Amino acid sequence: MALPVGLAPGAAADDVQSQQWYLSAMKADQMWKVSTGKGVKVAVIDSGVNPATPSLKGQVLVGGVPKSVAYGATKDYGGHGTTMAELIAGTGAGGGLKGLAPGAKIVPYRIALKQLDDKAEAKKAPNFSRVIRAVADSDAKIISMSFGGDISSDEEQAAVKYAASKGKLMFAASGNEAETTNANLYPASYPYVVGVSAADNTGTVAKFSVRGRYVDLAAPGVDVPMWCDATFRSYCGHENGTSAATAVASASAALIWSAHPNWTADQVLRALIDTAGRDWPKDTPSNYLGYGLIRPRKVLENADYNPGPAHADPLAKENSAGSAGAAPSASASTSAPPAKSTSGGRSSAAGATSKSSDDTLPWVAVGAAAALVVIGGAAFAVIRSRRRA
Repeated sequence: MALPVGLAPGAAADDVQSQQWYLSAMKADQMWKVSTGKGVKVAVIDSGVNPATPSLKGQVLVGGVPKSVAYGATKDYGGHGTTMAELIAGTGAGGGLKGLAPGAKIVPYRIALKQLDDKAEAKKAPNFSRVIRAVADSDAKIISMSFGGDISSDEEQAAVKYAASKGKLMFAASGNEAETTNANLYPASYPYVVGVSAADNTGTVAKFSVRGRYVDLAAPGVDVPMWCDATFRSYCGHENGTSAATAVASASAALIWSAHPNWTADQVLRALIDTAGRDWPKDTPSNYLGYGLIRPRKVLENADYNPGPAHADPLAKENSAGSAGAAPSASASTSAPPAKSTSGGRSSAAGATSKSSDDTLPWVAVGAAAALVVIGGAAFAVIRSRRRA
C-alpha cells in the first residue's frame, strides 16, 4: 500500500516538487524559457478533475465541456484525474504538483471507471465514445487518457479515428500488468493513439510497464507523487504507473505545440519520435520503450528543427496494421513484422543519450528497474472492462 507523504496542500512547494525528479532531469526550467504550453488545451479523460486544488486554480476550463458529456467532470471521486491534470498543467501553487506544461489549460471529462462504484453515478457518466467525439469537435488539441481496458469495440475505434481526422493528438497508458497478463489495452491499442510506457530515472522501462507492439513512446512514470484520494488532504509519494507517464507525454506535446502553434498533430508527434532517446534503430521500435523516451527540449532548443510534412502520419505502419495483436513476451522473437522489436530484453535509452552530458536524462544500462513493483493506486483495478493506469 502506498504511504502518504504527509504533505498538506499548503505545504512548502519544495516538499512535493522536490519529488518530481523528472522536472530537473528533463531540464524543465530551460524549456519554460521557450515554452510553457500557453495557448494549448489538453482534454483529460479520467475520473474527473477537481479544479479547486491550489495547483489547478485557474487552470481548468470548467465551461469548456459540452453539457451532453459534462456530468461529473469537475468532481474527482478518487484523485486520479486531478493528479493527471496537475502533472500536465499544475502551477505548483500552495505546495502542489508542478505541471510540465504549466501554461496549458485542462479541459476535464469523466467516464465510468471502476472507482465510480455507485451504479446511479455510473449510469450518468458518459461513455468513452461520446466523450472522444465531443473532444474531437472542440478546440482541445491533445487528449490524455490514463486508463485502459481489455475489451475493444468498433464504436470506440470509430470515435478515435474521427478524433484523429479532426487533428487531435491522443496519448494513452500502455498499462501496469506486464508481470501478470501483459494484455493489450484500449484505447492505447487503437490506431492513431500513442501508447505510452513508463520509465525510471535511469531511462529504463519499469518492470510493471506493459510491453508490446502498440507501445510508441516512453516517459517518466516511476516514483511520482500523486493525490492519495478524493479528500485532497495529502499526496502519496513514490507512486508508479503508466498513468503518470501518459500525463508527462501529453504535457511534452503541449510544450512543443505551444512553441509551434501552426504545426499539425502529425508534426508534433514526429518531433517527439525523432528526438526521443534510444539506442536501437529508429525503424525497429522497441516493445518496451517504443521509439524511445521523450525529450521535448531537443525540439524546443532547436529553432531550425524541421517537423516534416504536415499530413504524413509518423505512425503510419502501426496504424495501418490496425489494433495490436497479442503482446510478445520478454523472450519473444523479433522476426515477425510489423510487431515492434524487443531490442533484446528490457530496453534502456543508453546509447542515444550517453554521448553528451547535456542530454535530457542520464540513461544508464538495462536492468536498473528490475526491483520495481506495482504499488498502491498504481496497480490496475478492473473497470467494467476499463481501468485506470
